[in-house]
Amino acid sequence: MKKFILGTAMALVMSTAAHAETVGVSMAKFDDNFLTVLRNGMTDYAKTLSGVTLQVEDAQNDVSKQQSQIQNFIASKVDAIIVNPVDTDATTAMSKLAADAGIPLVYVNRQPVNVDTLPDNQAFVASNEQESGTLETKEICRILGGKGKAVVIMGELSNQAARMRTQDVHDVIKTDECKGLEIVEEQTANWDRTQGADLMTNWLSSGIEFDAVIANNDEMAIGAIQALKAAGKDMTKVVVGGVDATQDALAAMQAGDLDVTVFQDAAGQGKGSLDAALKLAKGEKIEKKVYIPFQLVTPANVKDFVTKN
Repeated sequence: MKKFILGTAMALVMSTAAHAETVGVSMAKFDDNFLTVLRNGMTDYAKTLSGVTLQVEDAQNDVSKQQSQIQNFIASKVDAIIVNPVDTDATTAMSKLAADAGIPLVYVNRQPVNVDTLPDNQAFVASNEQESGTLETKEICRILGGKGKAVVIMGELSNQAARMRTQDVHDVIKTDECKGLEIVEEQTANWDRTQGADLMTNWLSSGIEFDAVIANNDEMAIGAIQALKAAGKDMTKVVVGGVDATQDALAAMQAGDLDVTVFQDAAGQGKGSLDAALKLAKGEKIEKKVYIPFQLVTPANVKDFVTKN
């Protein structure tokens, strides 16, 4: 009987070990409000899963550091890798590293340049960026009645999301409903609140006149708002939009400063990327692109989103 019990116990331990998975995660940077929510969504979800361990690293916005992290994950024989790319143009090399090692790889949030040619055991989980800037700009156009002057604050130009969201702005302005909008300035603030504030201060000092601020993300929009208020501008006379629906952005909207944002489910992307990585690690087939929908947020429905991101 003792041998039977011992044998059963050993089988159970071996079964549990067989199902244990270690996933290496390389985040572009920890010091980012949206990416923090994404990372926390992933780690919180992992805690609910039996036998799943995350090894989370901060690339500190350094491409070479991120590549080294991927190489270290491979050397430690993780079961899968999740990457939030620092530079979306550098992902082809990362994909090759993982593919050559036979380790599944999932990109999250930022679309890799090789998204259409990913190896069989790789995938991309995010929201469709064609929706984000489009929803934002259409709502700003609606508020302005289809005419006015706008400044555009772009994210990091090495990042696909920044390029796509900016293209969305231009595409909306080409439509009949919004062709009365004119972009008078367009510069990058690298997703950063402080840089957004500095850029807006420079524009105001230069005497640039505009009716709307179209920012690629909420952090830069908030920075612009801070600069506008510091300059004594009447916030009821300027329409300001961003993307992500971070808690700070929703608070700014409730305060009457931010007019438009777009909810991007950061926690949902984190959970979705881990689900995808675990399925690939088990040899399951999944879609190459997994999209989680964006949702427009305005003062009319802002309360519905306060606890989501």
